[in-house]
Parts: sequence; structure tokens; C-alpha cells
Amino acid sequence: MIFRKSYLAATQAKAQMNDGWDSLREALGMDESDSIRGEKALKEATVYTCVKILSETLGKLPLKVYRYTEGGQQQVNHSIAPILKLRMNRYMSAITGWKCLEAQRTLYGNAYAWISASKKNGAIEGIYPLDSRRVSIYMDDVGLLSGNRMIWYYYTDNDGTPYWFRQDEILHFKGLSTDGIVGLSVIEALRASVENAKASGTFLNTSYKKGMMASGVLQYTGDLDTEKSNKIRNQFEKMTMGIVNANRIAVMPMGMRFEPFQMKLTDAQFLENSRFTVQQLTAAFGVKPHQVNDLTKASYASVSESNREFYTDTMMAILAEYEQEINYKCFLPSEIKAGYYAKFNADAITRAEIEKRMTMYKDAIQNGVMTPNECRQKEDLPPREGGDELFGNSALAPVKLLAQGMAMKGGNAIGDT
Repeated sequence: MIFRKSYLAATQAKAQMNDGWDSLREALGMDESDSIRGEKALKEATVYTCVKILSETLGKLPLKVYRYTEGGQQQVNHSIAPILKLRMNRYMSAITGWKCLEAQRTLYGNAYAWISASKKNGAIEGIYPLDSRRVSIYMDDVGLLSGNRMIWYYYTDNDGTPYWFRQDEILHFKGLSTDGIVGLSVIEALRASVENAKASGTFLNTSYKKGMMASGVLQYTGDLDTEKSNKIRNQFEKMTMGIVNANRIAVMPMGMRFEPFQMKLTDAQFLENSRFTVQQLTAAFGVKPHQVNDLTKASYASVSESNREFYTDTMMAILAEYEQEINYKCFLPSEIKAGYYAKFNADAITRAEIEKRMTMYKDAIQNGVMTPNECRQKEDLPPREGGDELFGNSALAPVKLLAQGMAMKGGNAIGDT
């Protein structure tokens, strides 16, 4: 079975996949914490926050099915609508599934989901996210696997069972791509920045654990061999370092003196460098600084504008990536031709304050742009009788007539009296 929970099998498979990297890391003397590949990058706070924001923003947006008609777009009941909006498969809700896919797309540059269709009528029964680390892409440009040249996806499940999928059986969501086939990982592209951010956090954490005690030189009058030097140093660190010993008075025997290194965090521009690293990472992920609690230059007006920019600059492209892939592979050609399509409702992002929304609705109704019921629908309110009529302001007149000194009355132009 492609999608099943097998902790033991998954652990064994993961151990086999990482065996080569673990051996190389041990040979080079590297610690396991030095690795920032894939999900291990989530240990860095800024990366975790950016991935969390992007995945939750996508997951909370309802994905609805519409159809273009002569009267405009209309939300319709379709067999795939509950899968996209309510329950992606038997194991997870829609919000969990979309969050999972977006997290993998952000971390690895690619996210994959298997489209499970009924063998009887071909109807889609569920969408199952796959582990991006277990998927390989093959371009069959010579027609070896089929008569038609297409892309094939090779997947190995938790039990080691291999599967081959045609390109129309897999939803493939990509990050930035240079060939249009495989997405690039932000983590791999900005490995140095992520490592810098992690190193800064480790340095600060270590400093706190040591009671912010600066390193230095312990001077002793006389000769000491290596064993005695290590013994004195260990005793001194045990007496002075750590949170429990912070701000305590150290007692040293005669002939011993401690000379700390005169280096402060501000001297090394630690905070400035850390802030610059955060700005690099947030810019790469498309997340605004105030969303990761960097409020250095933030104000109410700038935060409001940044929220709008987050949608237009970041989320619009991501939503378009998902919508186009879903519409192409989850609807029949006849349905696409008939005007069926799926679209995320982004009102949760772009929704303004209640006062601004009411002003917008008033202007839209008075100028004949929207009906009252259309405005009520956006506020999740039931329609009212007579609310499907378009209204207009009777004081409005074409500029051409105003220039001629004419006004409008009863739909006819009249002159000045």
C-alpha cells in the first residue's frame, strides 16, 4: 500500500538512506547537528517560522470548485469538491494535507501527491501526499516506458516497495525552477545563510548556558604539565561557568589570575549580523520581516501594506502554482472545456478591517459594480429578497454631458434652465 503508517519500516528505510551521509560525516569529524539538510533546517527558528507561515497560510484558504457560465462564475457541487475542501484522504483533513505539501515544497523545492482514482469510473477518491525524499523524476524522452514521451515518477514506500507513476497520476508542486521540471530548494540555495543563523543561535545559547562568561586565559605562576593544566581548568570552569554560577565571586589560589578576552557581542556586531541573516532568509522565502517578529522599522501603516504585499508578491504565485496543477490533472478535458476549475478563496488574506470593507461595499453597490447579495455573500451572510438587483447613483452623469452643461434626468439629457 502506498500510504500507510509503518514506523519501524520507515525508520529502517531512513537509516539506509542516511547511511552514506552518516559515514562521510563521521569520517570528516562532523557533528550530526552540523547538518541543515531538509527538515533538519527547521531547527533554525527563522526557517521554521517561514515554513510555518507559508504552509498555514495556504492550508487555511478554502479551495472551492467553480464554473464559468454566461452569468459569471458560480460555485458548483463537484465530486472532487469535498476532497479539496474537507477531507483530502482517509488519513488527513484538507488543511493538514495542504500544509504538508506546502511544507515539503518550501523545504525541498518539490512536493508530490498521488491522485487515487477509482478503477470502475475513474473518479478521484483521494489525494495522498508523498515523501519528497523518496521520489525520483525520470524524463522518458525516447518513449522507452510508453509510446508517448512523458515524465515518470518513481516512488518507494515505507516498506521499500517501488511504484512507477505517470505524470497525470501525480500532482507536482514546484518551487523556483530553472528547467520547469524540478524545483530548487531554498535551503540548499541559501545553505550559508541558514548555517550562519544556526551558528548565531548556537553561540548565543552556549553563552547563556555558561552564564555569559567570556572566554579568556587562566594564568599561573609556575610550570604545569598537561594533566595538571586540564585539572585546574576544569575546576575553574566548574566553579565559574553555567547559569547557576552567574554573577558569583570566584576564589583563586595565590599565583593564579584570569584574563578574559575583551570581545563583546556588540563589538562583533553580533546583533546586526543576526538581523541581516534574518532579512536574507525572510526575503528568500517571501515572508515579510514583521511576520517573524522583526519590528525594527514597522508601523501600523507599513504592516498593513506588508500584508497586502505578502499576498501579491508571495502567495499569488504559490496559489497559481497549485491551482493550475490541480485544474489540469483533477478535471477531465471535457470539464475544463465546460468551464470547471478550482480556486483558493484568498479573502482571508486580503480581507481589510470591517470599516474599510463596509465602505468598499457601499461604493460598489452605489456604482452598480456589485449587488447587495454579492456583498452579503462575502461576509457569509444569507441573501435577501431584492438583493440581486444592481443599483446606481442617480446623480452620476457622463463627463461629456457635464462639459456641455447638460445633466441627466430620468435617463434623458436636459439642458440648464
